[in-house]
Amino acid sequence: MSKFHTSALLLLFAFASAFSSVFAHEEHKGLHHWEIPSKDPDRIILTFLGDPATSRAVTWRTDNTVAQAVAQIAVAGVNSEFAEKALTVKAQVEPFDIGVDKKNAPLTVHYHSVHFENLQPDTLYAYRVGSGKNDFTEWLHFRTAKRDYSKTKFVYFGDAQNNILSHWSRLIRMAYQTAPDAAFAIHAGDLVDQAHRDQEWAEWFKAGGFIHRQWTSVPAAGNHEFMPVAKEQPQKLSIQWRPQFTLPVEKDLPEELHETTYTVDYQDIRIIVLDSNWKLDEQRDYLERQLKNCTAKWKIVTCHHSIFSPAKGRDFAYGLNTWKPLLDKYGVDLVLNGHDHTYARGHVPVRSGKQDTDNLGAVYVTSVSGPKQYNGSSEQLKSYADKGYRSDKVAEQTQFFQVITIEDDKLEYVAYTVLGDEHDRCVITKDFKTNKKTLSNSAP
Repeated sequence: MSKFHTSALLLLFAFASAFSSVFAHEEHKGLHHWEIPSKDPDRIILTFLGDPATSRAVTWRTDNTVAQAVAQIAVAGVNSEFAEKALTVKAQVEPFDIGVDKKNAPLTVHYHSVHFENLQPDTLYAYRVGSGKNDFTEWLHFRTAKRDYSKTKFVYFGDAQNNILSHWSRLIRMAYQTAPDAAFAIHAGDLVDQAHRDQEWAEWFKAGGFIHRQWTSVPAAGNHEFMPVAKEQPQKLSIQWRPQFTLPVEKDLPEELHETTYTVDYQDIRIIVLDSNWKLDEQRDYLERQLKNCTAKWKIVTCHHSIFSPAKGRDFAYGLNTWKPLLDKYGVDLVLNGHDHTYARGHVPVRSGKQDTDNLGAVYVTSVSGPKQYNGSSEQLKSYADKGYRSDKVAEQTQFFQVITIEDDKLEYVAYTVLGDEHDRCVITKDFKTNKKTLSNSAP
């Protein structure tokens, strides 16, 4: 064969390969490499499902070539020999079409989930996920809860929402530097800005990285997790929400509230997550049942919309008029909100008739972790005086995270800026025999 013919064939082959490559990867056009699914697991996240002392759920994503995946788990050891005793658990697979929203690439991916059960309480476990071949992740750690009331530390975030990768990354990483031993993280809604936009979810997972894989997440749905998939269609929960978060299903609630309204009992702390976006009446009875029958030493409620909004012109009337009386009646200790892109901590005293008593009711916090900021309104907060609200600390134009530690008869709350500086601190002290509480403000 002549050199001319050889060169022509090589050129033709190169052209064909390039042509084929363009069309084979057309669906990846415009995607960052960390958005593109592959056989290697990504978007790995731990969530609570069942008793936190004996179980945990893990969810992750691959491309659609991985038809069956597994997770492995073992008690963590001082050297690599622990891996020889690892239990392999077959994952459930859920095909998911990202392209349901036309703003996303036309991709079908697979979400995989495993529910680890029958674990030992207060034990450090190592786990990894993969297909069972050569594509396992690194080994990752989490510790199961203790069965009895013990010291608990967790982190709480308000809205991440905007410019997540560029600006929220440093916030969640500073939170990890500040409280690496936190057991879980509450995300009080608006994790992303556009509910169905897969790029934003990719940013949220990349920003958190291994932190999502080791801190167990407790997510609440915000209003930005509810949007139409297309014009002239009704609001819909983020199409990614249920595939990517394996959360408790409260069967006595409407299906639309499954995995957005749920309860977690952690070391004698009851955490009630509400969906403040819709079907509010249905949740009123659920909230009362979860509080009325609760024997936990501490009661915490989180939902996206602020019961006491610190931003001008914003008001969650249903929460204030219908949910708050239940929080008062059943002695809720702490309410964690987002939505208003500013910072406010206040409290409500218990009332005897129309008079305030010395006994503390609930502490209410609104916070923001992302870069989108609103100005606070002192007039707005003053308008809640007839509801018993007393303002303790406010701030604006600042990204915050909060570390909450519960030990013995005290709940310590500390708010930090994105720089790691302490901004606000208070302590709730509680007499478990009488359920009377006092509040100590020691904000810097």
